Amino acid sequence: MNESEILDVIIIGGGPIGLACALEAKTHQLNYVILEKGCLVNSLYHYPMNMTFFSTSEKLEIGGVPFVSIASKPTRNEALEYYRRVAIKEQLNIHLFEKVLSAKPLQERNKPVFEVKTPKATYHSYNIVIATGFYDIPFLLNVPGEDLPKVTHYYKDPHFYAFQQVIVVGANNSAVDAALETWRKGANVTMVIRESQIGERVKYWVRPDIINRIEEGSIRAYFNSVITAIEPHQVHIQTPDGAVTIPNQWVIAATGYQPDFSFLQQMGIQLSDDGVKKPSYDENTHETNIPGIYLAGVVCGGLNTHRLFIENSREHAVKILNHIAAKNT
Repeated sequence: MNESEILDVIIIGGGPIGLACALEAKTHQLNYVILEKGCLVNSLYHYPMNMTFFSTSEKLEIGGVPFVSIASKPTRNEALEYYRRVAIKEQLNIHLFEKVLSAKPLQERNKPVFEVKTPKATYHSYNIVIATGFYDIPFLLNVPGEDLPKVTHYYKDPHFYAFQQVIVVGANNSAVDAALETWRKGANVTMVIRESQIGERVKYWVRPDIINRIEEGSIRAYFNSVITAIEPHQVHIQTPDGAVTIPNQWVIAATGYQPDFSFLQQMGIQLSDDGVKKPSYDENTHETNIPGIYLAGVVCGGLNTHRLFIENSREHAVKILNHIAAKNT
């Protein structure tokens, strides 16, 4: 293997934190490539079309590139435009729609090298940064009928549900947004909520809205309740007052998502056994128990995906690339 063909770092994931890692790699004059299995900032692209971020625009900035939005809290479309502009301005080396299939260590001249395979090519690198997020694997309801076409774990646009009988499962931001937006387009909305109240982490300007809609009866909500079965034209719900069956045409299961733990384990990264599945890594450098493999972004939190966001994960890129650059000196 020619040493000139070996990259300094391969970044797996082309979301905001993956882009931030690439910007830091450029700052240190390191050879890198981003491998992204979908489109640019793929997770953001699949967010609901009308979504507004909790964070202000300046907290979503990467690489010192200003993010100017119409309101203080930018929308999904503004974020897509911003990160696309960053990629263009900085001429980032990104390979889109190229999923990583495997990554394994090799030995090259007494120095570890990773071989990374995709359907399109085989790459070699001294370091790997995993910035894959958590939006690809939903938590399932695990009930009969969940595989029916009427059930989705991804909510996109409210117009589709106009004048329909819609059940929304969950009580956090995604569920609340779906319930309010589809109701405002004329859907008959019922929420099924495992907890006793609307989630406390729901955006502060939205939470009173959903509570008021429930209290006035515009949106029906079953608290401390779970779906037990889904059928083509109805859904069965277990409530504190007993079993209930209601007519239904669509189910939006906004039950949350999780990182691809199998991919991490395939690479030899250890996960905590306390139920959180937090990957093993050094908080100062973000290097995992496998030397040369680093974690960036929400994937660092295991199942605690609500603790890490773009605004408090941007610093991961600086820590990681500083450490990689120091190894090269």
